[in-house]
Parts: sequence; structure tokens; C-alpha cells
Amino acid sequence: MSIKINNGIQLPAFDVEMLSLGRLIAVPFNQSYKEGKVFWLYPSQKLPYNLTLEQYYQLEYLTKADSSFRNFTTYPIHLKAWARCERQWRINSEQKHLLPKIAQSTIWNLTALEHIFEQYQVLKLLIVRVYRLSSSCIVNVPVKPGEFYWPQSEDLRSMGDESNTPVVSEASFNQRKTLFLSGKTYPYREIETLQFQCGQILEKNPAAQQLDNDIKIFLGWSSEQTSNILDSDIAWIKTIAEIGNSSDGHTFEKLVRRGLLKLGFTGSGLNPEATGGAGGMDFYTETPYPIVGECKATKSEKVPDGTPAQLLRIGITRLGKIQYENAIKLIVAAGELNRFALSTATEHQMNVISPETLQKLVELQTQYKNSVNLLELKQCLQQVPFGLADDKVNSYIAKVEQDIKLRSHIIQVLKNYLELAKLERAGVEALHAAYITSHPPQPLNSIELREILIELSSPLTGYVGRIKGEDWRRDRFYYLRDLPIN
Repeated sequence: MSIKINNGIQLPAFDVEMLSLGRLIAVPFNQSYKEGKVFWLYPSQKLPYNLTLEQYYQLEYLTKADSSFRNFTTYPIHLKAWARCERQWRINSEQKHLLPKIAQSTIWNLTALEHIFEQYQVLKLLIVRVYRLSSSCIVNVPVKPGEFYWPQSEDLRSMGDESNTPVVSEASFNQRKTLFLSGKTYPYREIETLQFQCGQILEKNPAAQQLDNDIKIFLGWSSEQTSNILDSDIAWIKTIAEIGNSSDGHTFEKLVRRGLLKLGFTGSGLNPEATGGAGGMDFYTETPYPIVGECKATKSEKVPDGTPAQLLRIGITRLGKIQYENAIKLIVAAGELNRFALSTATEHQMNVISPETLQKLVELQTQYKNSVNLLELKQCLQQVPFGLADDKVNSYIAKVEQDIKLRSHIIQVLKNYLELAKLERAGVEALHAAYITSHPPQPLNSIELREILIELSSPLTGYVGRIKGEDWRRDRFYYLRDLPIN
């Protein structure tokens, strides 16, 4: 449903940028506003009480603040967001002790907040929920200080809409608002610093973009439903099966080594530019455990007995009998094995997988980083049957995909429960009741659910947040970001 928004408020350009990114949910604003009032966010060149950038903003934000202000010195100006007032918080004399904590959790200098406070013995903070416009409003002519009004014949106005994407999800916004109003210090300052460092190197190193996106989502600066972004290696990963089913054996060897490196294996025998052959093993991993292997690209013919026989001979020669026997034996080959090759591979506990299976395994690791547990993969490769091993490896891949879907479902259960119940966080037992009625992919008891929630709340994953209780029943969890299933 469209929302008619006729007026806007002018805020410092950098404040508007930080609100639009989700970095802020509140700004100093002296005029009074009622809850529920909607308005445009206009990036002004002015700072409160004529303070300078150095006086108003903390040192680490000065470069970005200066850049932000310079972006809005000429017209037309594009307005990309609108906001709804959630609350105007008045910091009075009895609450002045909160100013240092507010400064620590935001972008402003403490001295600037104190200066604003001293003017009226009160600091008014406008807490707002910000929404991204589907198309920008365009302001073509300068506006006077203070509020501004639409329409102007020279300008182009888009309509706000209830379906516009909120910069911060409802659950995350409520959690941050409670933290802000309680005067508690924001807990992720060091992670914010890392994000700003990413922003500074993005132009020179685009590879930092994924980390930058992940940090923003973890911090709650962004709540957009995003697809997993595959890195640039996906181009060659998708050629593994194609090259494996060709007669280009040298290129196939290199792709197999690159694939093993992508999975997380390391070792001197994984140089992707080296060329193997009769005098050496096609690949050899050292950590986290040894794998000795051969590659065989075939266009249409069957895999001969010479392939597993060569692995046996070269492996024992190069590694010694004991080291070879303790290593995982792996052959990556297209086409069927003749009966002699299959017999040799089975007898000597070799795993034979197709290029298609290797490609699926590497694609999974690329799409969901670190989802392939190499120690679990080792257990899979050590299990019978030996010889043709596609089925057992594909079963492992299916298990990992099911685990990912389960975790994605749990995150959605938490998110939906908090939004429907209008809560900021929830305990395990309440979430377990919601999980049971959510058509879950598999049954879980409360303890199993808590274990997965703790895993998802790790700083290395950052899908949910956790407030630790006195015992497991008192743990509280809150939503941070989705785990999209592509």
C-alpha cells in the first residue's frame, strides 16, 4: 500500500548515509516528532550548531564523512530512503551519564553530544525505522534549511510503500533499540572497525566485497534476503566434469588439484600448475590427512587396469608401504572401469569417483563455505564399499545439504516467532514449540535444537545471537540474518 509522504527532515549527509546503511537507528534531532510520523531523509551539508566534521564525528569516520558530504554538494540529489519515527528519546539531566555510552555505540564524538546537550539541558534523539525506496526521489533545486515539502515542479517524487524493504529487520531493530535505550554499550565495535577497513580496500581488492557483505549482515546493518554469492572460482569449478570427460588429461589433473585445494586440503603434491605423469603421483595431500591419487580423463573408452595399478605402484614407491597404506586412495576418473581395474581398486581399498561427483563436492564447499567437513569426508572415504565410491560420496553431499536446509529452517522459525510474538529474543523451549509446528525437515528435541542454535550463534557464523543464561533453559536467542538456500 502506498504511503503519502509530503515532508522530509534535513540531517547531516553522513548521518543519512549511515541510517540508510543500517549503521544507525537514531540521530540527534531537536524538533519534536510523534511516533508513527513518516518523512523523507534529506542529506544536508550542515552540522548541528555549526560544529565541524572533526568536532562532530569520531576520528575513524572522518574520511567517509568527508566523502559523503562531498557527494551531495551538487544537484540533482537522489533521496533513496524514507523513515518512520519509532520514538523520540529525551536525554535529560538525570540521564546525562548515558552520553558516553551513546557515543561509544554510535559515530559521534562525546564532546559534540555534550555540546548539543548544554544548549537546552536535553538531548533529543530521533529513533527511526528506515526503508529503502524502490526508485529514488530526485531533488533538482536547493532547499531551505529545516523541513522541506513536496511537490516542487522541478523535482521527481517516488511514493513510499509499505512493501519497501526495511534496512533492518523488525527483530534486529527491536533488539538494537532496546540495547540503545538501556544505555548499554554496543558490543561489536571491533567488528565495525573491520567493516570500515573492508570498505577502504574494496576499490583495490573486490575480493573483500563478500566479507564486507557478511559483516554488514552480521551487525544488522542489512536485512536483505541475499543469495549465497559464489566466488570467481566458480567458472573453472563448473568445467571439472566437462574436462574430465574429454581427452585433456593434463588440464584435468590441474583442475583436480585446484578442487582439492578449494576443499581445504594442502600439500606439496597439489601444485595446480604442475604436470604429473608416469614418474609421479597425479596428486598428494598432506593435511589434514594424506590422500594419494590418480586422475584419468576419458572421452568414451573404459578406464583400464593400468590406472589403479599405477596408483599402487607409484604410491608405495614414493611414500613407502606403511605411509601409503595409511593414506586415503582416490581415483577421479570418467567412464566405466573395466573388470580388472574395478577388481584392483576394490582389493586395494581405492575410492573411484567421477568428475561430476568431485565437481558437486567442490561446488558445495564454494556455495556454503566450510560446509564440507574434511574429517567427516575422511570417514566417508574409509567406509566400504571401495572401488566405485560415487554413491557414498553423494550420500555425504546429500547429508550436508540436508544439514544446511535444517539450519536455514531453524533460523526462519526464530525470525518468524520473534516477529509474530513482537519479542526481541526467545528461549529454547518456546522456540522448540514453534519448531514442532513448523513442518520441520526432521524431528529435534530441545537439547538438539539448542546445540544447533549455539552453533549458529558462533561469531564465525553469525546467523543468530545468543544471550547466555544460568542454564540452558535460560539461554535467549535473537535473529541476525538468513541462511538462503540456492
